[in-house]
Amino acid sequence: MKYFNGFSLTGEEQLFANYLDDSDFTVAGFSYGAQLAFEYLYQESQGRIDRLILISPAYFQEEKSSFVRTQLRYFDNNKESYIDQFLKNVSYPNNIDLSRYLQLGDSAKLRSLLSYRWDIRKIEELIKRGVDIEVYLGGRDRIIDSSKAFEFFSKLTTTYLIKESGHLIS
Repeated sequence: MKYFNGFSLTGEEQLFANYLDDSDFTVAGFSYGAQLAFEYLYQESQGRIDRLILISPAYFQEEKSSFVRTQLRYFDNNKESYIDQFLKNVSYPNNIDLSRYLQLGDSAKLRSLLSYRWDIRKIEELIKRGVDIEVYLGGRDRIIDSSKAFEFFSKLTTTYLIKESGHLIS
């Protein structure tokens, strides 16, 4: 399996062992990593991939441009404080200490994450290629609006809303 990490995280895939498939024919990603996994599979993958697993895909395309600017300003003004609050929101409603997975990202990656637009045509293309796409969302997510993400992804993919989970879907 090829796995893509979330923003400012590394090694967190062990938290999702119940959702991941350790097959050579699987690509997976968490949050920002879900965007990266999707684009990797769409643009770069030449081999056989049967399954794409998107865990809490970063979904901000319905946010106003002012939201993106505000997030970037907070990040640039005080990265440590921003990341501290970010990790608390990622782990909510649990209090999982994510500090051991921390790998500080930069504003370019944050801008990419917040500005990314999921493309229905690309999703349809992957499905035509024979890729089974699974999306896992937490109903109590404090990072993304999981109801909007569910509405978007469930039209084309197998989408699970785990009501009592947050962004970590644990």
